[in-house]
Amino acid sequence: MLLSVVIPVYNEEATLELCVERVRNEETNKEIILVDDGSTDGTPEILDRLEKLPGIRVIRHDRNRGKGAALKTGFQNCLGNVVIIQDADLEYDPQDYKALLKPIIQGQADVVYGSRFLIRHYARVHMFSHYLGNRMLTFISDLFTGINISDMETCYKMFRREIVEKLNLKSKRFDVEPEITAKIAKMKCRIYEVPISYAGRDFDEGKKISWRDGFTALWAIIKFKFTN
Repeated sequence: MLLSVVIPVYNEEATLELCVERVRNEETNKEIILVDDGSTDGTPEILDRLEKLPGIRVIRHDRNRGKGAALKTGFQNCLGNVVIIQDADLEYDPQDYKALLKPIIQGQADVVYGSRFLIRHYARVHMFSHYLGNRMLTFISDLFTGINISDMETCYKMFRREIVEKLNLKSKRFDVEPEITAKIAKMKCRIYEVPISYAGRDFDEGKKISWRDGFTALWAIIKFKFTN
């Protein structure tokens, strides 16, 4: 079994190397696919060093296209049997990979979401606005998709490779999260959730999602209810 870890990267010079180190130190047999989405800070130089390491591939966009576009590029270049999304910051812990993999390896799930809202090992306290926004978007997504998940906006989404190959992502930016959820619901995938650890950033620490992205996600939930 080979796990493909797809990491979209945009201006993450402060956290990228440590993030990749943590992913590499996790014991699962894996490949790491780093997609640079037009970074303008010191990230490209860091990627030049990282791509010399075994098991790491770097793919570069010529300009910033958004997280959704970076994920699509990463998915198209995966070789693994199972694929997971990993953000380039330090909010999510790769030591959760084994727990996420378990339902897939046991043949119970096609897709596994890592939930920040189920009982978990540890979590940094969220800003209330972030917490409320996530829960509201998840509730509306559940209403439109007919599935019951606790964390639609989680980064940790793990898929059997054949599911990824059918996604055909259209969203370019953060609206990719509700698009993925809508499409796996339409495919009637077997979906599991696993509690994960979480250490969320605030805006001063580099968090990029804003209230505008929330409205974009809301529109995506409605749009992908009726289109593919």
